[in-house]
This record gives sequence, C-alpha cells and structure tokens, in this order.
Amino acid sequence: MGLSLVHRCNPVLALYLLLALGAAYGLPFVRVAPNRLVSGEPVFLSDALLHLNGQLIVPLLLALFTLLSVAALQPRKRITQVLVFLAMAAALACLWLLAGHIANNAIETQNSFARTALGAGFWALGALAWLIGIDAADRLQLTTLPRLLLQIALLLPLLLSLSQGLNLSIAQEYANHSDVFGPAILRHLQIVMLAVAPALVIGLLLAWRMSKNRELRQAIFPVLNVLQTIPSIALFGLLMAPLAWIALQWPALSRAGIGGVGIAPAVLALLMYALLPIARSALAGLEQVPAEAVNAARAMGMSSRQILWEVELPLALPALFIGLRTAVVQTTGLAAVSALVGAGGLGQIMFDGLFSAANELVILGVIPIVLLAMLADTAFKLLGSLFWTSP
Repeated sequence: MGLSLVHRCNPVLALYLLLALGAAYGLPFVRVAPNRLVSGEPVFLSDALLHLNGQLIVPLLLALFTLLSVAALQPRKRITQVLVFLAMAAALACLWLLAGHIANNAIETQNSFARTALGAGFWALGALAWLIGIDAADRLQLTTLPRLLLQIALLLPLLLSLSQGLNLSIAQEYANHSDVFGPAILRHLQIVMLAVAPALVIGLLLAWRMSKNRELRQAIFPVLNVLQTIPSIALFGLLMAPLAWIALQWPALSRAGIGGVGIAPAVLALLMYALLPIARSALAGLEQVPAEAVNAARAMGMSSRQILWEVELPLALPALFIGLRTAVVQTTGLAAVSALVGAGGLGQIMFDGLFSAANELVILGVIPIVLLAMLADTAFKLLGSLFWTSP
C-alpha cells in the first residue's frame, strides 16, 4: 500500500508545498525602511495578510492548500493540473500586488521617502509558484508549441499587475536607471552574437576535420575541456595582456576596438567557452550520418565540400542544433561577467548594484539576463519542434 501511494503521488509538488510553507512563515516577505540608507524592518507574510480582509483571505488560502494537496496525491487528473496552473498564475500576480499594497501603505503612513524592498520570502514564494506552475503544465503532456505558450501565459497576470507596484523600491530603482537598460540589453546581445557566430563556424570546421582524423580529435577535445574548467574571470584576465600587446603593436587594431579591455577579451573568452558544446554536438551529428549517403554522394561526383554542405551538414543539423542552443544559453549567462573587463552590457548594471550595495539594482541586472537566456532556450525549442520531432 505504501509503495503504491508513492507511485501515485507527486513528491516534487509535495516538496514544493513544504518549502512554500517554510518560506511563508520563516522568511521576510518584504522589508520596510524609512529611507534608502536603512536596511529596514522585516514584514512577514502573516503580518502582511493582516492588513487585508481576513474573511476572504483565509478561505482562499485553505482552498489553495487543499488544491495543491489533492494535486500532490492525484497528479494524473488533468483538470486538477489545469486548476493548479491557473492558481499559480494568479499567485504570482497576488504576491506582487500584496507587496505593492504594503509599499503604498508605507508611503501613506510614514513618509514619501519610505522604501519597501522585496524580501527573501517574496522571491522564494515566487520561484516556487513558478516551478509548481511549470510542473503542472508539463504534466498536461502537451506538444512542444502549446506547452511553451502555456509557460509564457503563466506570467501574463503578473505582467498585467506590474503597474500596481510602482512604489516598491525595485520599481523606483528601475525608474531612476530606465535610460541605461535599453543600451545595456543591446550591448549584451551584441557580445553574445559576436562570440557565438564565429564559434559556430570554427566549431563546425573542427568537427568536420575531427570526423576524418581520430588523432586530431584526441588532441582537440582535451584542450576544449580544459578551457571549460578555467573560471571566466581568470580567462578574461589571461587574455588582457596579449590583447593589449597586440593593440600596441598594430594601432589599426586598437582603433578598431581591439585591446586589453573592452569587448575584445570578452568576446574571445566567450568564444572559447562556446566551442566545446558546438564542436561536440557537430561531431556527434556528423558521426550519425549514414555511410551509404556519403558514398552515394561521392559516387555522383560530389567534392568533399559539396558532401559536407549538401549531405553531411543537413543530416547532422538536429544534433548541432542542441549544441548551439547550449552555447547560446551558456554565453548569455557568462556575458554578465564580461562587464568586469569593460565590455558593458547587463553585467554592468549588476556590478554597479554590487559596488554601491543596491540590491534592487543587482536584481534588475540579473532578471533581464535570466529572461534573455529563457527566451533563447524557448526559441530554440520552438524551432526544434517546427523542424524536427521533439524528444
């Protein structure tokens, strides 16, 4: 009986529920301070709910807890998963609205300089609500495109309610720095593209040569593996001196923007990191090409270059696509560190917040990076579902 219950229940959702209860009662939901310089006093979720209509809130919380408990015990019921998904979409918006309500109340009762910062409880509950919603969407067993659209729809109520939290410190911090976010995002995308595009070309050529020469494979992959183990900050530092020397020897390169600091060491380091997933996936794809197809192309009189572009590469494209997806998502995250060598981008906003002890500014730098990585991953999944059968 015990084993049967374990097989029928959803232990992941049960764990999320326990973590949510712990975050709700053990972590501060927000912190309210009279000004920006003070850390502020913690306000827990239970204290925040006291300001609302308890006659309505308590039954809603009990209904939500009951729904999640039923979904954990009976995860195969589709209607239950749909209700859980809708409840989590609403919960994300309600968390923001509740935090905004506390911020508005603080400004009205204290002073116009009062700051309400989102606490660990808010972020933990928001992340858990997102994970529970994603889990419910996955258990509906939809195809790739509907599942991706459903995951995007999970954020719609939150996006529609953003205007209700303008008095939160994170919203005020964004308003104070709104002019730098557009250029920072464009710079971040530029760094990613300049790193991934040449890595794709080099990785393809390496994979093609390694598919013909096993000794070359045994020499190249250890080097690429070692590059992956070097911390990004250390690799940026190692590249600064030689690039500065090159710029000194050839002033034309310096005028073109190549130097010891700036975008050049960032792009070169990120290119090195992107080579391994691209080359490995391209090689795996090329090795899966049937020998009969290559022999038939050679019998038709095709050259090695024609066989690569017209036969091998199209057949290896699904495997290469997976490596390219990994490289793009990885590079999007690592590009944040390139701000330490003067490359700019969203990492600049993040480190500005760190150096000035402005936590909200750090979060505002991190969130777009995470969203860009998620959008890139989603775009690759969508393209994969359109051209190839999804796993």
